[in-house]
Amino acid sequence: MNQSTTHLAGGHPTATTVPKKATQPISNSLPNLPMKTLFAITFGFCGVNMAFSLQSSQMSRIFQTIGADPTKLGLFFILPPLAGLIVQPLIGKYSDITWTRFGRRMPYLLFAAPIAAIVMILLPNAGSFGFGYASLAALLFGAIAISLMDLSSNVCMQPFRMIIGDMVNESQKDKAWSWQQAFSNLGGVLATILPFVLTYFGVANTAKRGVVPLSVRLAFYIGAAILLGISAYTIHEVKEYDPETYALYHHIDPNAHNKSKPIWQLIKEAPKALWEVALVQMFAWIGIQYMWTYTTGAIAQNVWHTTNATSAGYQAAGNWYGILTFIQSMAAVLYGFLILSHTNPYKRKNWYRFGLFSFAIGLIWVFFIHSQYLLIVPFCLIGIGFFTVHVEPFNIFTSSLNGSNEGSYIGIFNGTICLPQILASVASFIVFQLVGKSMPGMMLIAGISMLIATIAISVIKQDRPQIDKA
Repeated sequence: MNQSTTHLAGGHPTATTVPKKATQPISNSLPNLPMKTLFAITFGFCGVNMAFSLQSSQMSRIFQTIGADPTKLGLFFILPPLAGLIVQPLIGKYSDITWTRFGRRMPYLLFAAPIAAIVMILLPNAGSFGFGYASLAALLFGAIAISLMDLSSNVCMQPFRMIIGDMVNESQKDKAWSWQQAFSNLGGVLATILPFVLTYFGVANTAKRGVVPLSVRLAFYIGAAILLGISAYTIHEVKEYDPETYALYHHIDPNAHNKSKPIWQLIKEAPKALWEVALVQMFAWIGIQYMWTYTTGAIAQNVWHTTNATSAGYQAAGNWYGILTFIQSMAAVLYGFLILSHTNPYKRKNWYRFGLFSFAIGLIWVFFIHSQYLLIVPFCLIGIGFFTVHVEPFNIFTSSLNGSNEGSYIGIFNGTICLPQILASVASFIVFQLVGKSMPGMMLIAGISMLIATIAISVIKQDRPQIDKA
């Protein structure tokens, strides 16, 4: 019986079970995975993104509520990408040589998910321990909590990304990345709408000066519980290949997992696709970083006409941003399931360009809008773009890999996301002043950066899927 139809989640074919070439038209021998397995591999991102979505949508609100200077917000937003820049290549490198009875990537998730959940509970309480409004202790506690949260969330994230490279063949890769990002957006939907829903049902959305509202704190608590539950499901359901089977399917030395090259050497030997996509990522993620940092303030200033973080108007803007993120995520989910998961792998650059252009138009549009409900339209475009940024770069880059040092390279590739965020945060100290300390103005800058990314896609040449190399 053909291996591609009998391989199940948790099953390990023997070293002599080689998939028949007639049924595997791609250059490697990875089998087509059953939908149940593909679901288990991709669904876990729902829980991880609950942590990231709560962080990205509420971080600015939390820090301004406890007294952070709006002109210094970029300082706090340096911490998450800095954590990712350091942690993800290391997780990739060491998980490449980690083979246990629990798997290769899953042990890292087993360790990181509980830590991420604990920190999710601590972060929104930065103003609840009597440190005082705008006190160094409150801000320091918040900075440490957000750093720990991002460290643990990054460790949670990497196994889900690396498992696609380990187990998913080229013919299913577009579907896998699209599904993963669609489930990620579903997690974002749950996370960002929680404060609004809790407020609707009577949970307090305001608090005394320097204290984060109970609606936000409860949202983080619920997110922590869901992260733990979904991570447990993934760990239970996903059974990774043993070293011999992995080597067989990827056509590499069975002892390759015993070798570990230095990260600097891997960077030196990286495929051209890394550098081509990195240029696009640079401008795209500068735009995303400014969106995360300034959207709440931009909405508060344009729609509620306030810059006072303690005002009811500002808190209402924070909740409305949660609703807009919900709309953004739903647009992304629909776009991913209905369109991007069914696209031709030879047209990835075209879909990448379309997504970034939609993103740019949406960001620029936010600068001009002063109507609460009209903001829905640009956030639908932002959803399409945000989904694309999390799918097509990985499709293009991972198709240039051969199975060796897969985790390390995905970790290194994350640097093309983290470095632009750090650069944007540092530059924000100057740029924010240049736009007259206008948060809507920063959204315009974000949109312009995204337009540059759209143009930069033309530099990508190494974009052919592996099925082209058979």
